[in-house]
Amino acid sequence: MKLSILDQSPISDDQTPKDALESTMRLAQTAEAFGYTRFWVAEHHGLPGLASSVPEVLLSYIGANTNRIRIGSGAVLLPYYKPFKVAETYNMLGTLFPGRVDIGVGRAPGGPAEVSAALSDNFLQSVFKMPDLLKDLVRYVDGKDTRVEAGPMPPVRPEIWMLGTSEKSAGAAAENGLAYTFGQFMSDVKGKDIVGQYRRAFKPRYEGQKPYVIMTLSVICAETTEKAEQLAYSYLIWQVKKDSGDKFKQLPALETAESATVSLDEQKQMDEMKSNMIIGNPDEVNSTLKKIHEETEADEFMIVTITHSPEDKQNSYHLIAESFGINNP
Repeated sequence: MKLSILDQSPISDDQTPKDALESTMRLAQTAEAFGYTRFWVAEHHGLPGLASSVPEVLLSYIGANTNRIRIGSGAVLLPYYKPFKVAETYNMLGTLFPGRVDIGVGRAPGGPAEVSAALSDNFLQSVFKMPDLLKDLVRYVDGKDTRVEAGPMPPVRPEIWMLGTSEKSAGAAAENGLAYTFGQFMSDVKGKDIVGQYRRAFKPRYEGQKPYVIMTLSVICAETTEKAEQLAYSYLIWQVKKDSGDKFKQLPALETAESATVSLDEQKQMDEMKSNMIIGNPDEVNSTLKKIHEETEADEFMIVTITHSPEDKQNSYHLIAESFGINNP
């Protein structure tokens, strides 16, 4: 079973944004050493607790400081951009880091409405045009546009992925012959039926191509279940409190999280989020992932882990790699 990582560059309350971005780069190095297949970074806008607003810049930094691991976006928020520019950007990354670059594509705003308006005059109109934008991007990346070339053309073209949590995104991936990533960590809908639909409807873009599915999951692993639960608490408090004041704009330390007063509504939100996460010791995490693999037949798992301490995050990924026998220090 292949394992990969998605990192959102969260900013802990003892970090600067630069610290968070450097932590992401070091995590990519760790992922490479531990045998993970790929390392993707997210795109978010106007969110004080997340530092990754321009993934293509961060990917240049990560690519220059790693050697083998695949690197990519999770995701390029395509309605904000011209497909030709996206193709140029990722073709350049593919030229610098041959055979290692993925273009994950999504259509979410990635931030509040005010920021969407600052980024684009016509975001909603572009969302409606998403099918055409996606087809244009595929054509440019594949070098099949007869009018223009999105140079530099890399020796190995980047791989395009469609990201989403709905039948619409699965259908778009199948229609365009793209690999598909289902964001289970941000959806209450179980992905089994959606990825099944994708596989049945898949239309190969080139000879021999087969459908390929990544399931993205929120996981926190520690030596004991109790410690994993403690690490998760900071993240859960942050999610329900981040709009309630400066104290929680960034990911709080455990002491801060534990001292927070939690309302009944907030506790309910935390319980709901927790039910969509995998939290436990290595054996528990391994067992749960294997069960999901049996249910979905996913080709790969992409793991999102958010902890206050970068060391706890790296340790979580280390324990998971060891439990699956992919660790390759």
